[in-house]
Amino acid sequence: MSGLSAFLSQNVIQIENEKHVVSNRFADNGNPVEWEIKALSEEENQAIRRACTKVIGRKGQRVPETDYELYLTKLIVESVVYPNLRDAGLQESYGVLGAESLVKKMLTAGEYARLLEKVQEVNGFDRDMEELVEEAKN
Repeated sequence: MSGLSAFLSQNVIQIENEKHVVSNRFADNGNPVEWEIKALSEEENQAIRRACTKVIGRKGQRVPETDYELYLTKLIVESVVYPNLRDAGLQESYGVLGAESLVKKMLTAGEYARLLEKVQEVNGFDRDMEELVEEAKN
């Protein structure tokens, strides 16, 4: 394969969902239940970022301001395939409305941090350019 053919959609290696144990508190017959996490496209990422950005007027200028806490929570919600954080029954069991509220209610601070770290890893935010160059060389 040479030239642009490596970039054709049918030739691109698909990113598989990853499974990760976020907490031992969620168990089935004593076995920890894995959460399934998918990688998002940049198009999906931009939509999340836009939803978390407001334009604020400051000294006569309009400045975009992103709520990064909300952005990271929405990134988690969009990346988590299982459990379905949008499930009404699951939300009801925790007494919340909305997937963003659910994930914050379900998890302890440490569990949330571990999930966020894994979501960022799956979406490629954990790798710097030097790592990518080295991988491409091999």
